[in-house]
Amino acid sequence: MQLRPLPLQPLHQWSLTQMFPKPLQPVYLTLLIACVFASTAWCAENEPVRVFIFAGQSNMVGSDSKVKDISRFPPFIGLEQPQPAVQFSYSIGRENKFNSDGWVPLQPVNNVVGPELSFARRVANKTNAPIAIIKCAAGGTHLGGDWNPDEPQGFKMYPATLSLIQASLQQLKDAGLNYRIEGFMWHQGENDMFNEEYMASYGQNLKNFISKWRRDLNTPDLKFYIGELCTKTIWGMDLRPRMYAISLGQKSVTKVDPLAEYIPTSHVGVEIGSGVGLHYHYGTLGQLEHGINYADAYLRTIGKSDPEIRSLKSWPYDTNRKLNLYVLAGHRNMEGERAFIQDLGTTHPNLLKSDGTVAYKYNIGGGQLVSHDWEPLGPAGYYDTFGPEVSFSQTMKDLGMKDFAIAKFTHSGSQMNDWTPEGSMAKSRHLYPRFIRFVKDSIKELKAKGHNVELAGILYHVGENDMSMPPYRRDAPAWLKATIEQSRLDLEDPTLNWYVSQQPPTKNERVDSIDVASEMAKVCDADPHTHLNFIDSFPEQEKQLVLDTAGIVWLGQQMAGSVQRNP
Repeated sequence: MQLRPLPLQPLHQWSLTQMFPKPLQPVYLTLLIACVFASTAWCAENEPVRVFIFAGQSNMVGSDSKVKDISRFPPFIGLEQPQPAVQFSYSIGRENKFNSDGWVPLQPVNNVVGPELSFARRVANKTNAPIAIIKCAAGGTHLGGDWNPDEPQGFKMYPATLSLIQASLQQLKDAGLNYRIEGFMWHQGENDMFNEEYMASYGQNLKNFISKWRRDLNTPDLKFYIGELCTKTIWGMDLRPRMYAISLGQKSVTKVDPLAEYIPTSHVGVEIGSGVGLHYHYGTLGQLEHGINYADAYLRTIGKSDPEIRSLKSWPYDTNRKLNLYVLAGHRNMEGERAFIQDLGTTHPNLLKSDGTVAYKYNIGGGQLVSHDWEPLGPAGYYDTFGPEVSFSQTMKDLGMKDFAIAKFTHSGSQMNDWTPEGSMAKSRHLYPRFIRFVKDSIKELKAKGHNVELAGILYHVGENDMSMPPYRRDAPAWLKATIEQSRLDLEDPTLNWYVSQQPPTKNERVDSIDVASEMAKVCDADPHTHLNFIDSFPEQEKQLVLDTAGIVWLGQQMAGSVQRNP
């Protein structure tokens, strides 16, 4: 029997089954693996291959993502192409699986974007070690059943994944390559919340799952990275108690296991669905950001994290002048989920510059990115994003406003009931106490610098997701009213100005009967110190709910105009 002729492409772009007829694979396996790995500069002397395992259900698969959409998100352009320096072994899917049948260059599978793409590029850029990824994931699978290591049921994902890992590692051994399993990235749990038994026992099941992997892979010190279920999705709203139960189960493990880390993901992008706009999956942008979360967690583990420190060269204010503090607060669009600095450089390059005349501090993503101190005002979001603060500040200065500082507190994975004094049964998602403490600390820090500080206003952008689900849309005005009233008591300022901005709510037959715009207006009109700015003239937007770069710039400009009109 003869070898199959190779197409005229680099060797590293072909899998085992493309190169050899199956009967000959065992004979040529060692030679082939060695050649493929050598062709991708894997043979660094004395440097073991760092192997990462990715496993879970649909939000690990990359469901509802599209490779063609990667180009829409500037920080991730290029990830649609193979990464020949990173090798990939996979089995993805349930009934119909996509299998690599050996090691191939890392690349999208079945036109779907998984978190491993951005993870690998991030880690490769920060380390010099060879990287390999083994992935086994299938949507709609349970930890209590499919992934159960003791009594696997359904699609029997645990034994399937173990077999894939063992076979992949054996190929490395046969090729004479040293390797080290560096981490196990796990994202799963949505389906367990629909089964009362699985939901109640998720923590114990996860503990057992981790223990069995360490045993079966003979890696007692294997680090696990446990991805949070995204609360920005529709399930984070209508199934809030169940999602919270799974999070408690996950945290019960990560709190006591020093080698298990809880990876927040509620702040990443989420696909915009049809109808009301809410979705179950991260989609393309969220998957890419999901991978960055895992990469940054791993890099912190090995001491390779180097966050950018932005510092004021000198304090920009005279202590003998009053200093106005504006606090920006809100959700997806106050963070700037889909506003990228690369686009800003094309349309408003002046807004890219750090402005040392305005002091800025922030706590965004529910604490996922926090300024180390007061910084110069400028784009400072995670994933190369920015919020309306940059155009707000510039417009304020254009309008003749001086001597002001900006503090920003946001969480795009929150809903408006998380901001109320009462909160909800999901206690870990209660933002109000943290928000008030953030405001008080900001004032205290400025006073410590010798300033007479006035809290000139809180600028709050109404929760976008709350405008899309009937019960949230119905209760949003009352939630806003309660938050405003209690904040004035807790901040000891009965006339504190609140500048509320609102974009047009979702238009869909499922929610149109709830006139949330009118009800929000009633709340604001009844209070002389609450000013509603209903913004309906945004530049044309591709998606409902989320604003792009042009929309975020426009939002900041309109917020500044509201402050000028209502001092």
